[in-house]
Amino acid sequence: MVAVGLLAMLAAAGGITVPATHGTWTTADEPQYLLTAISLAEDGDLDIADELAEARWRPFHALPLPEQTEPLADGRRLSPHDPLLPLLLAGPVAAGGWVGAKLAMAAMAGLLAALLLWTAVRRFAVPLRTATLAAAVFALSPPLAVYGSQLYPELPAALVTLAAVAALVSPGPARGAGATQVPAGVGATLVVGGAVVALPWLAVKYVPVAAALAMVGCWGLVRAGRGRRALVLAGSLVVAGVVFLVLHRWWYGGWTPYAAGDHFVGGELSVVGTEPDYLGRSRRLLGLLVDRGFGLAAWQPAWLLAVPALAVMLARRPRGWAAAAVPLAAGWLVATFVALTMHGWWFAGRQVVVVLPLAALAVAWWTGPDHRRRVLLAVAGGAGVLAQLWLVAEGAAGRITWAVDATATANPLYRAWRLVLPDYLAMSWWTWILHVAWLVALGAWAVAAVGPRQRPPRFRRLSGREAHQGVNVGRVRG
Repeated sequence: MVAVGLLAMLAAAGGITVPATHGTWTTADEPQYLLTAISLAEDGDLDIADELAEARWRPFHALPLPEQTEPLADGRRLSPHDPLLPLLLAGPVAAGGWVGAKLAMAAMAGLLAALLLWTAVRRFAVPLRTATLAAAVFALSPPLAVYGSQLYPELPAALVTLAAVAALVSPGPARGAGATQVPAGVGATLVVGGAVVALPWLAVKYVPVAAALAMVGCWGLVRAGRGRRALVLAGSLVVAGVVFLVLHRWWYGGWTPYAAGDHFVGGELSVVGTEPDYLGRSRRLLGLLVDRGFGLAAWQPAWLLAVPALAVMLARRPRGWAAAAVPLAAGWLVATFVALTMHGWWFAGRQVVVVLPLAALAVAWWTGPDHRRRVLLAVAGGAGVLAQLWLVAEGAAGRITWAVDATATANPLYRAWRLVLPDYLAMSWWTWILHVAWLVALGAWAVAAVGPRQRPPRFRRLSGREAHQGVNVGRVRG
């Protein structure tokens, strides 16, 4: 755990040397989180009016800053983002500026990798060698390694989500489907409750993932005969939700921090789009995985293994399956149908980072002790680790940036691999052909991985003579 965690931290920290855009070290929402962290560290409040007036963004954003915030009635200016990430970064910012904040993110990336290894072995009974391999290849490659140096709530949210799953799955042999998705004790229940409360404070978009974790936890407690604890957990979460809404109305003037933003002209709920095309967004169900620029597999092909892994997990329902699969589905559906866009001013995979550790757990469980699957994971994962090293080397040399032109990398593996991936930014006939081809291929892989269900053996009634002979044979053998 220490070795994997340190490697993950170093891989993430290497990304600090890569500019966000040409001329800036941070971009998009990152400066907003930093300004709020500075305000919390120095003034003890969320008001960034003085930081904006003093241009405190200059060390990490040399270009003019899009301010994002609308002055409130009392003159305050609040960044339209939830405050838990700035609170976590306030100390590191005070100690080391924007670099200190990014180092803190890298440390969280190390913790995530170590916890992923521990959870795979202790909760999902994955062999240590396989768990180490899976934790290493996913933590040392995009997008987890990339967001280990990006000032977004994605990686802290992934760490919180994984901690909740580790607490939800009881150790020990499974007692049947769903029976072990129960917090083992009061401490584990507190971890689940704390994670569910923390996720919306990192970003309101994580509410569905938090609700999925709460649902799995409460249902598991009820099934285990701990209805009183389930009721206490549910009631506490309702109270926490009320506090969340009241404080947001007080601080931001709305139900979400988007109410303080200057770019949601149709109201704070327009963050999901004023006229969303849900049928068109359904392409993201596959595109989030295989898009040539913003898909997970474009940069780390080992994420493709999550398709057969999850198919087998849903078919066999091993210990902890619901704790991993339900929040993962919630996060993926939010990224598909709720997020305004799959593409944006950020690196690939941002919308699903929160649940990627759960997909990694599924891959590790499916790989298990199987030698061939372990080789497949190592080869595919190695390509992703190489992609991370290549991006950092090119970025440090000034040839690419994280948010603008990462796809311009000269990595020959990526340049060749992207040719067979669909480009959802250009919906041509060739994109549709590739879309259908990948849909069929991954669907077939999932079906083949599950395989035919074995029918139970048929039994026929024995005649009296046959039964008598069987008893006598048993006596002789005994």
